[in-house]
Amino acid sequence: MFNRRQTLALLGGAATAAALPFSARAASEPLKTLRIGWQKNGVLALAKGQGALERRFKERGVEVSWAEFSSGPPLLEALGAGAIDFGPTGDVPPLFAQAAGGNLVYAGTYRGSPAGSAILVRKDSPIQSIADLKGKRVAFKRGSSAHNFTVKALRSAGLAITDVNASDLSPSDAAAAFTAGQIDAWAIWDPFFAVAEKRPETRVLATAEGIVDSWSYFLSNGDFTAAHGDVLAGVLDELAIVGKGAQDNLDETIRTLSKITGVPEDIQRVVLTRKGADLGRVAAVSPEAVAYQQALADEFFDLKILPKKLDVSQIVWNGRPA
Repeated sequence: MFNRRQTLALLGGAATAAALPFSARAASEPLKTLRIGWQKNGVLALAKGQGALERRFKERGVEVSWAEFSSGPPLLEALGAGAIDFGPTGDVPPLFAQAAGGNLVYAGTYRGSPAGSAILVRKDSPIQSIADLKGKRVAFKRGSSAHNFTVKALRSAGLAITDVNASDLSPSDAAAAFTAGQIDAWAIWDPFFAVAEKRPETRVLATAEGIVDSWSYFLSNGDFTAAHGDVLAGVLDELAIVGKGAQDNLDETIRTLSKITGVPEDIQRVVLTRKGADLGRVAAVSPEAVAYQQALADEFFDLKILPKKLDVSQIVWNGRPA
């Protein structure tokens, strides 16, 4: 997995290409390598394990390379700079990427289970409700979907994000801090949630059910999209096929995902059988999805979390191959 230092090194490798004018790159020879960023969950991880995209583009002579990321923010940093071409993320990371001027577009959506995100506390913690988080150390990855969940969970109890001592930690760092008792609560998503939930010292304070919807997105680099829209359309079509097949055969899906991610099969089963979980929900970016993102962007600007107002519709792919 890539931490921030490794991500910056990856971005450095794209500096020469990013310096070229778009017209020079767009007019270059046909695509040879599709560069995908992935995380240890979802239909894209499954497609990687099955070699589905490799098969899809083999006759076109397009190879597929994969770079693993621990969360959305570093993945989109690489995507926006042209170090990768395509990748998945939750709802908040694209807002920060757009605000930073990243060269990216919304290409597709997928819906997860709200039950797959939670705020965790230690079993012996005196914290019994979200209201009890006031003044406590709460960890989440800034700019991730857990950031949005934390904001809305606190609001449901009459609190603001400024009422807690927020710690910006990656999933792996937060897991270590949680185990060591260095934080009071941890907002996290699957499969990290499912792994932590299984431990006897963990207690689920609240899931995202009834608090926040579970919208996630596929994004692509802007120049890549303009030059290779046909490839992007093929990627999304293949992911929809993989997702539907996965839901029809969950036992095989669990085995495959366990092999590719290293997450044990019992944990994968928990993730894939949560209420509302469905790997087949890959779709185009609908007006509903855009409206959700725009409302979130406006909210985070009003809370002074985002530095500028955004128009999400400006970076939504129209779905037509170039």
